[in-house]
Amino acid sequence: MAELPDKPRIVVHGAGSIGCWIGAVWMLSGLEVGFVGRKSVKDEIAANGLTVTDGEKRRLEFRPDEVDFSVYPKALAKADVIALCVKSNGTEAAAKEIAKHAHKGTTVISFQNGVSNADVLKAALPGFTILKGMVPFNVARLGNGRWHKGVSGYLWAEDHAVTRALNEKIGDKPGRMKLSDDMTGVLWGKLLINLNNAVNALSGKTLLEQLSQRDYRRVVAASQVEALEVLEAAGIAPAQIGPIPPRLVPHAIAAPDLVFRNTVLKVQKIDASARSSMADDFAAGRPTEIDYLNGEVARLARKLGRRAPVNERIVELVRQAEAGVEIEWGAKDLREHVLAEHRGAAGFGY
Repeated sequence: MAELPDKPRIVVHGAGSIGCWIGAVWMLSGLEVGFVGRKSVKDEIAANGLTVTDGEKRRLEFRPDEVDFSVYPKALAKADVIALCVKSNGTEAAAKEIAKHAHKGTTVISFQNGVSNADVLKAALPGFTILKGMVPFNVARLGNGRWHKGVSGYLWAEDHAVTRALNEKIGDKPGRMKLSDDMTGVLWGKLLINLNNAVNALSGKTLLEQLSQRDYRRVVAASQVEALEVLEAAGIAPAQIGPIPPRLVPHAIAAPDLVFRNTVLKVQKIDASARSSMADDFAAGRPTEIDYLNGEVARLARKLGRRAPVNERIVELVRQAEAGVEIEWGAKDLREHVLAEHRGAAGFGY
């Protein structure tokens, strides 16, 4: 079993928005953290330092000389623990880099979207300890070396000797992880929430602006209902991630505006500047993680000999947006297009 040294070295691989936030809050706890990421991020931190903020008005600042940031994966050789934060479509490439540069026995915690990354890593990295992690909140890159956590929530990770030891060192600070022995259920519970990512990206709006329009939420709710039906057929029980049980999440999402504002929005505490990571991908012209979100639902449905037409249609629209065909959809148009043949839920409008 992997154990954690007294003074562990953490390397965040894929230090973008999520990775910079995790690395910074773990540095706050006194952990030794290094970062591996894009040159643009390295240059921004070199010029401004690293600052992370959140909706609770916390602010952490590190000078450029306090941030060990590399663009070369050979920095993985120093790691006792790798916090993997690359996009899911980059998992195989990251695994090759880890296999080449990191030492066998190193613990890799996958803080990535989707449900299948740990399986990919385990197949590619024999001799490494692979643990599942989950990030339920949004982090926005605001420029000038600042990253902002715009949605409430805390890190999750697989219950293991390494994650327990990390939590002891982190204490009660913001980077503490909630540990679970049912991370498969946790990841599917998170994926249900992440089905909003594509709708947010297609809307071209901030999360608050998009979620304020019921027709957008109806599309999300329909995709969640479909996903829950597929999961039930597969014998998979999604875990409850927030205050609302998975079965009730679509009803809460599609509730009338007044009810939604006074329940979900009050609990989630979504910052006015927050956007989904997929919206950031659209803006940067990067490939999205749609195959690991709505595409995961459609893939599981096909495996069971079923179809998931709502999620399939959303995947198609994201593919079109990636190709530059149409990026922004109005709420009514999106609902009519995606739910044209959908069997609605009586009384809920989706």
